[in-house]
Order: sequence, then C-alpha cells, then structure tokens
Amino acid sequence: MAANGRNENGSIHQYIISVKVENRFGVLARVAGLFSARGYNIDSLAVSATEDDGISVMTIVVKGDDRVIEQVKKQLNKLIDVIKVTDHTESATVQQETVLVKLNAIPKNRAEIYQLCEFFSADIAGISPKTITLSAKGDPDKLDNFIELIKPYGIRELMRTGRISMLKE
Repeated sequence: MAANGRNENGSIHQYIISVKVENRFGVLARVAGLFSARGYNIDSLAVSATEDDGISVMTIVVKGDDRVIEQVKKQLNKLIDVIKVTDHTESATVQQETVLVKLNAIPKNRAEIYQLCEFFSADIAGISPKTITLSAKGDPDKLDNFIELIKPYGIRELMRTGRISMLKE
C-alpha cells in the first residue's frame, strides 16, 4: 500500500481517531507530528474541551494505510500527555461538522436557496444585497450533499469545521 493511503485496488481508507489528551502547551504539535512524519496529511482536525477543564479531545480524520495507522496509534499512546486513543473508524458513532458558505445570491435565486436551507435545516447567518451566508451542521455526508446542491448558485467562500465524533453506547 502506498503512503497516500491507497490500497492494492486503489481505494482510499479514511480513519477517524479520537485522542484524549492533557490540555498542555505543545501537545497538538506532537500529535500532528506523528502523522506528518509518516507523510500523511490530516484531512480534518478538531480540538475541543471536555467535561474536565484539564483535558481536551482531538478528533483526527486522516486517509492512510492500516499498518501505518496502527503504528501511529501505538506511538500516540506512548506520548506522555495522551490519556486515551480511540479508533472510531469501524465503530458506531455520532459525527457532526459545521459548514459556513457564502453564495452569490441574486434576488431571483433566493427563494430556491431558502428552500434548500429549509430542507437541510440550514440557517441564514448573514445576508447582503449580493450575497447570502449559510450555516449548516450535521453529519459529513449530509453536508457534502448540501454543498453539491448549492454549488450552482456560485460559492464565493466556504469553510468547514473539523469533524467531531463520539462513540455511541
């Protein structure tokens, strides 16, 4: 398997890893360094507070090969500030992201845009004479569909948060 995450038949495997860490200076750099040292680009990274002020959780989405990702997980567990590493890839999870998108919004298209917002439970975050900024949250597949359907209106700017993921129990 190549370092780009493609296996023998050319498909890419995406991993979702949660890393619970002590909330200290430099931890993020050390965790990210384990991936970059192996030539893997992190597709998504979200760092957030937890119920404990001294602990943060990182949700990392990366494409890679099974063997190397297993090594990275083992090495993450050896870092002094890492409390727990959990692979969410094959587990039942709740996943969320948020997207902000600024569209060209000429008046004749606004009714259609509003209908898409209603269907996807998106909010209008801002409006001007020439643009409309939308905010949507949900699972990554839902947001991918939302983005595809609004592309014809002319995306001026788009930002997505990193994915967050929590195991179901």
